[in-house]
Amino acid sequence: SLFSYVMNILMSLMMISMIFVMITMSVASMRRIAEVIETKADIVSPADAVKRVENGRVDFENVRFAYKSGSGKPVLEDINLHIHSGETLGIIGGTGSAKSSLVSLISRLYDVNAGAVHVGGRDVRDYDLDVLRKSVAVVLQKNVLFSGTILENLRWGDKDATEEECRQACRLACADEFIEQMPEGYYTRIEQGGTNVSGGQRQRLCIARALLCKPKVLVLDDSTSAVDTATDAKLRRALREELPGTTKIIIAQRVASVQDADRILVLDGGRICGLGTHEELLESSQIYREVYEGQQKSGGDFDQKESA
Repeated sequence: SLFSYVMNILMSLMMISMIFVMITMSVASMRRIAEVIETKADIVSPADAVKRVENGRVDFENVRFAYKSGSGKPVLEDINLHIHSGETLGIIGGTGSAKSSLVSLISRLYDVNAGAVHVGGRDVRDYDLDVLRKSVAVVLQKNVLFSGTILENLRWGDKDATEEECRQACRLACADEFIEQMPEGYYTRIEQGGTNVSGGQRQRLCIARALLCKPKVLVLDDSTSAVDTATDAKLRRALREELPGTTKIIIAQRVASVQDADRILVLDGGRICGLGTHEELLESSQIYREVYEGQQKSGGDFDQKESA
């Protein structure tokens, strides 16, 4: 009996000590959470924010940009670019050429260090952030799908979208082909992160979700990398024919993904080193010509030209 009582007392003392340890850990975690909640965003909407984006015209005026947490060296420098409303612009460049950084400035994920970025004729810093980011839809190479049905995932783009609008967006994104083959169609449940669909299917669903926003500017940041070339061509043709008023910016590693764009921008080291149609760049840009010829021979992407 004595040993039993002693063991019970020791166990109780151990539980009390564990409680003190857990309280200490909880207080530290609460402080970190509070620090995050109380952090003030550097990028905010102005007091008299513009509530409407007129069109999809995008202008870069003497833009210079560097990440604050980086080395201070400009990622983009001396960028002057004018994209007409409804135009399709292809962007191609090697890894680290600041392709994604360039398009991030359009939706004001970052502010420029010098110069200005205009959307619809107004500086992006004049817009309400929610309005701007709904008008500039960005589809990344790796996007997130949430647990729920396909329709529920699509309606993250527009919570009030009808089922027919969702179906139309999927037709434009060439996602209807595989959705209709699923037993439950648009009511098929997607697992957290989209683990029960392939990479190409996930990308097409994310493109459809972005289309439901009815954006003025659509940015596809290497978002068809997991899609076969035939579907990629079909998708680009659908966007060109069905969304003539939407400005489309396509970032890609494959020349085939951008060669039918109205113009193609070649970036190298954060600077513009070529701008024109596919035929014009073959004549005037050595970098573009080398990439094109290398991919024609090997079927590789932009970065394989260095090892070719």
